[in-house]
Amino acid sequence: MNQSFAVVIEPAGENFSAYVPDLPGCVATAATREAVLQEIRSAIRFHLDGLQQDAAPHPRAHASVATVVV
Repeated sequence: MNQSFAVVIEPAGENFSAYVPDLPGCVATAATREAVLQEIRSAIRFHLDGLQQDAAPHPRAHASVATVVV
């Protein structure tokens, strides 16, 4: 089953960082925006696999993303 999660990407000095609001502790860093998206995808899979191994329920995605122009 495929799930979608909101991912926040931020510049971090010379790199980019990403985190998933619905999965506390699920983070990634990489040199480029494209690379951090690949890394966070892997981190999400790893996080969900760990929850499954611990027989913990998979969290449902609740966070959403919007861009506000001011």
